Amino acid sequence: MIIYNVTLSINPAIETEVLQWLREEHIPEVMETGLFISHDMYKIVEDHISRTSNSYAVQYKLETWKHFEIYTLEYSEGLKQKTQDKFGENVLAFRTFLEKI
Repeated sequence: MIIYNVTLSINPAIETEVLQWLREEHIPEVMETGLFISHDMYKIVEDHISRTSNSYAVQYKLETWKHFEIYTLEYSEGLKQKTQDKFGENVLAFRTFLEKI
C-alpha cells in the first residue's frame, strides 16, 4: 500500500473556508478519479500544550504506483491549479509518500 500525503499550511483567516472546501469539493473530486482506495485528514498539532495549528495532512491510499502515475498524468495538475486559483498563497502544500513495508 502507498500513502500519498499532502501537507497543507493554511492562512488562519480562511482556515474554516478551506477545510469546508476540502471536505465538500476537493477531496471528493480526488476520490472520484477512482484511483485511490480511501483517504484520511489529520490536523497537525504543532504545540501539544496550546494545540494551535493551521496545518493539515490529507492522506490518500493507493494500491499501486501505476495508479499514482495515472493520477499524475490525468488529474493532478488540474486539481493543483484549482487550489491555486481559489486560494493562491493562502494555502501552501507539499507532498510526500509513505510505503507500507
